[in-house]
Amino acid sequence: MTGSASPQLLRPRALRPGDLVVIASLSGPLPAIYERNVEQTVVVLERMGFRVRRAPLLEVGRHRWWSAAAPAEIAAEFNGLLRDPEVRAIVASDGGQTAFGYLDLIAFEAVKADPKPILGYSDISLLHLVLYARTGLVGFHADMAVPGFGGHWQAAPATRQAELEKLYSRLLTDTEAIGPLPASSSWECWRAGRVEGRLIGGVINRIALVQATRFAVPLEWFDGAVLFWEEIGGLASHVWTYLQVMRHCGILDRISGMVVGVPRDIAGLDSPEASPTLSEIVLDVLGDRDIPVLGNVDFGHAGPNLPMPVGLRVGLDAQQRTLSLLEPAVRPYATTPLPYLV
Repeated sequence: MTGSASPQLLRPRALRPGDLVVIASLSGPLPAIYERNVEQTVVVLERMGFRVRRAPLLEVGRHRWWSAAAPAEIAAEFNGLLRDPEVRAIVASDGGQTAFGYLDLIAFEAVKADPKPILGYSDISLLHLVLYARTGLVGFHADMAVPGFGGHWQAAPATRQAELEKLYSRLLTDTEAIGPLPASSSWECWRAGRVEGRLIGGVINRIALVQATRFAVPLEWFDGAVLFWEEIGGLASHVWTYLQVMRHCGILDRISGMVVGVPRDIAGLDSPEASPTLSEIVLDVLGDRDIPVLGNVDFGHAGPNLPMPVGLRVGLDAQQRTLSLLEPAVRPYATTPLPYLV
């Protein structure tokens, strides 16, 4: 699919009550302290009406270095889930630092034959970008088990939990467009404007790094896109540098808008006398590129994630602080598993 200026969007089949969702270790290990998060995730998914199973590598204490297992082992389990017709969705247990190690082992043909929602963020956003680039698969940049469903969701007010549960259920089962995502008071207009375009993004370093590989998203696919990104850790200067990388490789000249998630643990942003704010960093790199920028949107490492489906068309109005999903993330259950043209 690489090289096409108009990607075919591959939507997974809509989930139905009783469908099997598997929680899998696609990157990092499961420390004992996070076992409770996985157990809570099972409760959340079952409350949505799904059957839930844990993949074998998701086992407390199992690890190789910083990973749940060797990259080839993780790829083998992942490919098995992709090929298993009973498995209708895959939820990552956590992020980490492993996905780059098995991009060349992914069974892309299995994704094309039976596309499934794969949920996760952080390192999992790399999988979304690569699967989108190679197959057109809609990437469910959304919460996962740790700390997402099993942590951040549990700490949120009951009304917010109910709102998120309804939103995620619609995302996975509804073949109608969701429309406006539920906004919060944290959203900020950093540069006004109104656009429509395909969502492409993830954690900022994965966006920048994947473009240096043969699994890069074709540059022309960023034409008119709405770029979304977030970051955890590191320095404010690192964010500036990653944005400069995207400027140099041409992404910032092609996109029509930008959505920035809530930052977490970025050194320098909490000392305004020594460092610019995140909005100042973004606008500095954008320069005279007059595109709308919506900041501090609640997705990423800082708390419960609003879903940001990679590849879907969205409507962004930064001044009104709205972000709308203009098409469904899943296709009707009865249709054949063929790509949608967009």
